[in-house]
Order: sequence, then structure tokens, then C-alpha cells
Amino acid sequence: MPFGEIVCGAPGSGKSTYCYGKYQLFNALRNPQNQNPNQPSPTIETRPPIHIVNLDPANDNIPYPCSINITDLITLQNVMDELGLGPNGGMLYCMEYLERNFDWLEERLSELGREGEEKDFYVMFDLPGQVELSTNHDSVKRIVDMLKSKCDLRLAAVHLCDAHYITDAAKYISVLLLSLRTMLQLELPHINVLSKIDLLAKYGDLDFNLDFYTEVQDLSYLTNSLSSATGTSSRFQALNEAMISLIEDYSLVGFETLAVEDKSSMLHLTHAVDRATGYVYVPPSKPGNASNASNRPEGTIDESHKPLSGQPNEFALWSSAAGPMRNTLGVGVPSKFAEAKEYYDVRDVQERWLDAKDSWDAYEKREWRKEGEMARDAAARAKAAAGEAKEGVS
Repeated sequence: MPFGEIVCGAPGSGKSTYCYGKYQLFNALRNPQNQNPNQPSPTIETRPPIHIVNLDPANDNIPYPCSINITDLITLQNVMDELGLGPNGGMLYCMEYLERNFDWLEERLSELGREGEEKDFYVMFDLPGQVELSTNHDSVKRIVDMLKSKCDLRLAAVHLCDAHYITDAAKYISVLLLSLRTMLQLELPHINVLSKIDLLAKYGDLDFNLDFYTEVQDLSYLTNSLSSATGTSSRFQALNEAMISLIEDYSLVGFETLAVEDKSSMLHLTHAVDRATGYVYVPPSKPGNASNASNRPEGTIDESHKPLSGQPNEFALWSSAAGPMRNTLGVGVPSKFAEAKEYYDVRDVQERWLDAKDSWDAYEKREWRKEGEMARDAAARAKAAAGEAKEGVS
């Protein structure tokens, strides 16, 4: 069974960049030659082929390899020219057109499943940046429902928000409302993400620690900041309190963080999405693996002939899903939050990108230099060994 993500968010939040980063990450994890033996990735064993589907009919500058492109079906410019619609109305028409012609998308997704010998694949749907498509308009919701029912996809929504919005209380509240509305509309397992976290330090100091914003803690502390932004009118104060109360009453919104060029950040978000989609239940070994069969308890039904997504994870069914998430930052790296190194803690993210960004950047540069030297030495040894073997044969 294929897994996937519905990537949504406002324009400029980094949706296409995230899709391309995920594409590069998956291909790196599937290639053992790219792995550091001293830091094995926990996700290398089971990563299926990844495909990206562009559902933005106005996106004519796609940075990633696109397996399916909605512009092959319809483009925003053609709709605007032929029907006399503006960009917003034209975008709504394009989504409604895709909904009515869903068989076009279904057929191309089925072709992805027939490529090669692997039945499983991972697909990312890059949605347009028009937020009303995922908050109010029903076409995207119905398309998502058909992807689940007709294409048997296990999906999670990944909603990207620019991290700099948390530097302003009013913008932060608006992002919370937008995220909440998207969650209620799409009705999917949902991951809200503060993207471009690596650029947050450029906007000055935060009023609170990062965990206040990612965990959406007591929002009443923002009342004074909101009053300063909107004025001291009692009407505005009542409105601010009502919005805060609405968000806290639902108690649904929380955020992960993302620096798309940082491997540890991408791995952590990948693990979070895996928990949401149920991919953590996919067994860590390939079908028919001898060790898998030898460790199976007596009387257990052998389902190794099925695709990976159809097999039970016999080794860590609950610990992989319900346990605390492992920290993807380098274990053993000096940190003033040393107690948080084994498991993920947002305080480590704050240290990495806000409190000690320069020190971490310097550390990573040293590590990259060491890896480069190790790769160069390994290549030299391999070349020398090949030369000696050639001389021995002659």
C-alpha cells in the first residue's frame, strides 16, 4: 500500500522546496553508498521509491523531478484566457476540473505502482499556495477523499508555515487559526510545520522560548502583545481573547520545525510524518529475509510474501509508534541541554538555530571536512588496491 503527503501552506512557505528536499533525502537513504557507517540512518531499510505530483496549475518553474503534473491536464493561464477569470477564480476552476476528471490522476498514480518490481511507493502532492483551497473550498477535500478511497493511499497533511510569523503575536495567532481551519477541513492525520527555522535568528529575539510556540502553550501570555498591536479598545481586547479561547478550546494545533537543508531536521520531520501515516508499522527488513523468518515466533503467520506495507512489524509494533521520538541531532555533541540528547526535544532545535547557531555551524563544517577527507582516503585506498590487483594479474 502506498503512503504519501498532502503538502499545503501559504505562498512562499517552502512547499516545493520541501518536496524537493524530501525527494533528495529518500534517494540518498535508498543508496547505501551515500550512508555514513558511523551514523546509520534508522530509515534506510524500508524507504520506497518517491514520486512528486504537482497539483499547482500555475507552477511553471518546478524545481523537482515531477512524476505527474497537473499542467498536462489544465493550466491556470489557459483558464484565465478562455474563461476570463482572475487568478483566484481560475485556480478554483482548475481544482474543480481536476475533481471532475479524477480518473486522469487515478490512472497515472496506478502507473506509478506498476513501475519496476516494487509495489510500494511514496507520493507527495504539492498543492497550490491559495489557502482557501485547503480551508474552505471543497474540491481539494473531495480529491483527498478519492485518493484515500479509490487509490488506497495512506496520507498525512503537512501544513507549512513560515517560522518568522512567531516573532509577532498577531501573526502567530493568525497562523494558529489558519492551521486549525486546515486541520478541520482536510480531516487527515496532520503535521503543522514551522519552516525556514534556520532563518529565524535574522528576525531578532523571541518573546518566549521556542517550545512556547511549537507546543502552543498558555496563549494568554500574548494578550499584552496583541493589545499593543491592535490598540487598547475593549472591542479588540474581547476579540483577541475570543480567538485565543477558540484555539485553546480545540487544543489541536502544535508545530514541528524544519530547516530543509539540514539532514537531521528533515529526518526528524520524516519520522513525525511516518508516525502520522502509520509507516512506522512497516517492518524494517525486506520480504523473505532469513533473519526475519528465523526470529519469528512459532505459530506466527508468515506474511513475508506481501509488500512491506502489508506486513506487520513484528519487532517494535508499539515502541516505534508510541514511544518518544529519537533525537536526530548528533549524539555526543556538546550541548547545554545534554539530558535531551537521546530523545527529541525542541530545546535542541532552539540551541541549534537560535542560541548557539554559529557554534553549531562551525561544528558541522568540521564534520563535513572530516567526512570529505575520509571519502578521499577511501577512494585513494580503493585505487591503490585496484592497481595492485592489476599488477598481480599481469
